[in-house]
Amino acid sequence: MKKILMVLTSVSEIADTGEKTGYNVAEAAHPWKVFKDSGHFVDFASIKGGQPPRDTVDSEDPIQVAFTEDETTRAGLYNTARIDVVDPEQYDALYLVGGHGTMWDFPDSEGLQNLVASVYNAGGVVGAVCHGPAGLVNVKLENGIHLVNGRKVAAFTNEEEVAAGKDKVIPFFLADRLEEQGATHVAADVFEEKVVVDERLVTGQNPASAAGVAKEMEKLLAEVIHQEKAEEQHEAEALRAEKDAEKEAKKAAAEAAEH
Repeated sequence: MKKILMVLTSVSEIADTGEKTGYNVAEAAHPWKVFKDSGHFVDFASIKGGQPPRDTVDSEDPIQVAFTEDETTRAGLYNTARIDVVDPEQYDALYLVGGHGTMWDFPDSEGLQNLVASVYNAGGVVGAVCHGPAGLVNVKLENGIHLVNGRKVAAFTNEEEVAAGKDKVIPFFLADRLEEQGATHVAADVFEEKVVVDERLVTGQNPASAAGVAKEMEKLLAEVIHQEKAEEQHEAEALRAEKDAEKEAKKAAAEAAEH
């Protein structure tokens, strides 16, 4: 079992339009199911803490319904941890949930930047989908280089912003900003699934890509678990060999004493 932190926006309104927003429920629910089905522990945090706003729940999507009705999840979402106080050492992976609100509070959150950098620097897995990669903007690793520099990434495209009617209200185009920081943005057609894996960074283009991002993250976590088990087995075998050698040495010493 690994511990995964899902990070959510605290922004409830798109700019000054009066249009309500929040984290995208589908982008939270489908990865949550992947992680839970794999036996991992899922926690929640948000930029400001407390109960984060959410977008509309699709009542015809059984996974979204299950997510919103799960008692443990409801309790976790009722009072999420504020991102500034999260201990990165507690988590093996981060998953940044999208929703248009992230465009306003993810990029400039030093707490989120520090958390992402700390988890990645420690060998953890970082995933983000749709507008979630706004939380990768401005993240620098311990070598001072932007996390996305030289990496392939997926995120909500300029064309999708136009199709969603948000191109005039968003503070910047996410795909363009990621490329400005050295990333290569890889895109599928509008609203088609696209998941990109670059080492331990997994990104997805839109809500249709959310489950795919989680599945690729799960593969990386499974590799870590496999490696850890192999190391544990190696250590156990080494310890057993050491004990056997001690027994043989004592036996040899006893036999020598008898003669």
